[in-house]
Amino acid sequence: MHSFRDKVTQKLSHLFPNSSSSSPQGSPYSKEDKPLSSYLSYLIPSINFDGSKTSEHQHDPKPIQSASSRYSYEDFDYQDVPSENYSDCIPMSNSLDSLKDDSINEDHTSRRSSSSSEVFEEANDQQIPNTSKKFALNLADDSTFISPELYEFFESCLPNIVKGRQWVLLYSTLKHGVSLRTLIRKSAEISGPGLLIVGDRQGAVFGGLLDCPLKPTAKRKYQGTHQTFVFTTVYGEPRLFRPTGANRYYYMCLSDLLALGGGGNYALCLDDDLLTGTSGPCDTFGSSCLAHSPEFELRNVELWGFTHASPFQS
Repeated sequence: MHSFRDKVTQKLSHLFPNSSSSSPQGSPYSKEDKPLSSYLSYLIPSINFDGSKTSEHQHDPKPIQSASSRYSYEDFDYQDVPSENYSDCIPMSNSLDSLKDDSINEDHTSRRSSSSSEVFEEANDQQIPNTSKKFALNLADDSTFISPELYEFFESCLPNIVKGRQWVLLYSTLKHGVSLRTLIRKSAEISGPGLLIVGDRQGAVFGGLLDCPLKPTAKRKYQGTHQTFVFTTVYGEPRLFRPTGANRYYYMCLSDLLALGGGGNYALCLDDDLLTGTSGPCDTFGSSCLAHSPEFELRNVELWGFTHASPFQS
């Protein structure tokens, strides 16, 4: 019984009689000495005579496949692709993000430059000589002791009720003579805190805050409140001493003596002639000697009060 291949071979022999002319009958070789099986392997897998596919009966070598059917997703290994090949293929979202980053960086750069310019301006302001601050001194009269630095120090130490007000010179030994009685009388020209400023011959400036008008007492009796303080520049920079709470010996005013503090020594004591004074360690303010020496000669004595700059202000 002939096989399917033999039947087809016979049919092809009748259809292509020339293919077997040079070979014995029934030989499977063609004119070019090619076996007819090579034609069969090409024709039979593709189509038979009625146009239907015959792949289900075919066991010969696999048919030719298209490029799309030869490759599958498993054949690709994306890790083998060099990353630099995609350097020019930046996604739009990434490019937008990079533009945003650039704009943010530029914004930060501009902010840094602006902040740097502000720091530069502040540094320039700090380099301005302190003498330029004298125009900001709110003093109604000239002072022997008050410098721009000392004025700024006082403004930070004074009670809030008098901050920003105009300073008025109530008493000065250079203008009113050397007399404690005159100082007490001139202190009545204004009510409220009064700042006593004195200095020794060695250049130290010191004093304290009192209540005006001063009210002399017949006996040694202390007055004042916890707002009373003493200060000195004997250490170089101005230094403030407020009440420690050890006692309430704020200040004492007699007809022949004016003293601040107590408990061991007066922080500051002035005689009635306002020519000499004493200073020592004081428990009330926790201060040591305010002058260069415990006993000193006074260079000048000033008493300042505070008032509104304009009469229309209350």
